[in-house]
Amino acid sequence: MRRIGISTGGGDAPGLNAVIRAVCKTAINEYGYEVFGIRNGLDGLFEPGGVFPLSHEDVRGILPQGGTILGAANRGNPFVRKSTREDGEVVIEDITEKYIDRIKLLGLDALVLIGGDGTLKIAHDLWKHGINVVGVPKTIDNDVGGTDVTFGFDTAVNIASEAFDRLHTTAESHHRVMILELMGRDAGFIALHAGISGGADVILIPEIPFMFEAVCRKVQERIARGSKFSIISVAEGAHPHGGQKVYKRAGDELYVARLGGIGQVVGKFVESICGAETRVTVLGHLQRGGTPTAFDRWLATCFGSEAVRMLAQGKYGRMVALRGRKLTSVKLEEVLAAPKRVDINGDSVQTARALGIVLGDEA
Repeated sequence: MRRIGISTGGGDAPGLNAVIRAVCKTAINEYGYEVFGIRNGLDGLFEPGGVFPLSHEDVRGILPQGGTILGAANRGNPFVRKSTREDGEVVIEDITEKYIDRIKLLGLDALVLIGGDGTLKIAHDLWKHGINVVGVPKTIDNDVGGTDVTFGFDTAVNIASEAFDRLHTTAESHHRVMILELMGRDAGFIALHAGISGGADVILIPEIPFMFEAVCRKVQERIARGSKFSIISVAEGAHPHGGQKVYKRAGDELYVARLGGIGQVVGKFVESICGAETRVTVLGHLQRGGTPTAFDRWLATCFGSEAVRMLAQGKYGRMVALRGRKLTSVKLEEVLAAPKRVDINGDSVQTARALGIVLGDEA
């Protein structure tokens, strides 16, 4: 083991630069490895200047920075390419072998791939093809299996909680229902944790299909008690009982479908049925940008350093994870087999119900 490559796949998240810094410093200081950054996911393998050496100087000062100095690519599987033949037929090609050959040609002995379930699946596929790979879990959604928490989540919850604080004052002043749509495709951790932290009256998450009537009943009950405003936390992947998720763009072989709009759907219903003036705010990419919290910097740094130790110990095909307060590792196939979702009978959900927060499933 002499040369390792590092790549940041999927969307950006606060703490990515902290991982890059920790990988670089640990690899050089402890093992004397050469470290190479790969730009824009794995696309950099084929781009001019897309693979370049990283030194102490290159990672100096990046610990508190959001985003990633390597760039990211979240368009889908890099091994799948759409091309058009001479006869006009559009075909989907698997170019995995080209990536394998390129990695070997560059002399990279191992890879550290940082990302969510999509990137970790790519890591698993590379490992099955003989490439030494270690995965590092990254997603603000906190939906990667095998680890108690992913870096980026704490920052996202803090940003969303502050947004609720700000919406609370204007909601109370104008007697409005304020709806905040948050990220969370399949898992509602951000909407749930931020909703509890921000004093939401209703929280809608993908794991619990909701009924519009339950939402409206909560709003009307508050009005009847003299509370002429309400705060609603909605994950973008939330959907009504018996209904479908709301998408802004359909997916295909290369791109996943893009969610968005459930907040507006809920808002129109509340305004029309409850007669309450309603406003919808979509927090969007604000949840993913900016300076990571101290916890996310700590976690990302621990993950990056541990990933290098795993490589040195030959623990390939695995992902670094946090269980309790202890670092460990999990096989990538186990991670991919069981994505993490909100436990609808867990402590957080029970706490929300005990506080009188409506989750939309009440008859």
